[in-house]
Amino acid sequence: MRKIVLYVLASFALTLAGCGAKDALSKQDHDSSQNVKVVTTISQIGDIVKNVGGEYVNVKSLMGPGTDPHLYKAVHSDIQDMSEADMIFYNGHHLEGNMIDIFEQMREQKPTIPVAEAIPESKLLADPENPEIYDPHVWFDIELWKYAVKAVRDELIAIDPEHEEDYIQNTERYLQKLDELNAYAIKKVSEIPEKSRVLVTAHDAFSYFGNAFGFEVMGLQGLSTEAEFGLKDVQHLIDTLVERNIKAVFVESSISERSIHAVVEGAKKKGHNVSIGGELYSDAMGPEGTKEGTYIGMFKHNIDTIVEALK
Repeated sequence: MRKIVLYVLASFALTLAGCGAKDALSKQDHDSSQNVKVVTTISQIGDIVKNVGGEYVNVKSLMGPGTDPHLYKAVHSDIQDMSEADMIFYNGHHLEGNMIDIFEQMREQKPTIPVAEAIPESKLLADPENPEIYDPHVWFDIELWKYAVKAVRDELIAIDPEHEEDYIQNTERYLQKLDELNAYAIKKVSEIPEKSRVLVTAHDAFSYFGNAFGFEVMGLQGLSTEAEFGLKDVQHLIDTLVERNIKAVFVESSISERSIHAVVEGAKKKGHNVSIGGELYSDAMGPEGTKEGTYIGMFKHNIDTIVEALK
């Protein structure tokens, strides 16, 4: 019995030592001969890591096309992927509300970084219904998203300093592309008369976009798709469309179209025809391997779709 007890205690000590060594490696050191294994939640962040990390990172995004991060719950394979990763990037500000406990646990083992929280609070928009909570959809303001890019750069340098110069150069190239994207968006939006710059969507994901490009934004649901909406909300939006003669509304790739179609039908019953202006990418990007499967391609798709419908 004494030998068995000593064996168990020794095994337990070895396990703890192994865990401690693993934690020290993940937090401070990285074998530069191996690519950095990165897990991200939304693919918008995954796209940053690919552009900044280049050939020195392997990236896996947990949430693919059509996935709603507000409602997403991690499955066993997600936990395994995060456990095996060198570092984790997520958005923060309650976008991935069902995963907060997991991030807290992972943070004790390895760098686990909420990139949106790198943005100064003075630049963030508060939830009108919950002022203590910030709108998490920061990727729709390109200037703000650049803070997330720089946060990824700094964290990759911290874990893999040997490739610091490469990460810096990759970041500069990507930031230049984002500046070009911003210029493209401003030019395209100028084609829409100012009085027609009203963006109506299924949920309130586009407030940063509206601030950046001069749109009035209306969403049937609040910042999170977990927010409930009722007949009163639908009726209010219908009345607004009729009173202001708004001609187009938009569906979102990661949210059911039923609510917006109910609004369109309600307006039609009041003698006001509203069209579906197209599908926008809000909380999720397009399929990997397509233009819309990149942040820049997704953003251009949204701009072109909105301009074509409203100009």
